[in-house]
Amino acid sequence: MSSIRAIALGIFQHQGRLLVFEGYDAHKRQTFYRPLGGGIQFGERGAQAMVRELREEIGAEVVGVRYLGALENIFTCNGVDGHEIVLLYAGELADPAFYATAELVGHEDDGTPIKVLWKALQEFGADTAPLYPDGLLAWLRGNPEAIHDALL
Repeated sequence: MSSIRAIALGIFQHQGRLLVFEGYDAHKRQTFYRPLGGGIQFGERGAQAMVRELREEIGAEVVGVRYLGALENIFTCNGVDGHEIVLLYAGELADPAFYATAELVGHEDDGTPIKVLWKALQEFGADTAPLYPDGLLAWLRGNPEAIHDALL
């Protein structure tokens, strides 16, 4: 990727767990996790993008959307460099059944299935599967110094 991409992610937490999808970086041979969401389309606000992405990926309606903050993410995934400005939003899933479902199958834009699950924050870290974007785990844990260190 040769440009900076703006994305919007939904931060949905329930009983100490975070809603994420499971990805795999074949180049690094590493399983990773990231909240659901995706690219912001031209003329679309970040909150609208997050709501649209949740609807497209898992068929969920989102209510009570709130802006949380932003992160900058410079990364390599599957051998390709990327740079994102990440807008973070919270909200509630309108259908309570989503909170009771431990794991479900979602779909990317191209129809590729993705594994979506609730994971406890303790399951992420340097010695376990990473949570992306960089700085998000420290932010969720309320550790501003670690966010600063992760982003410099």
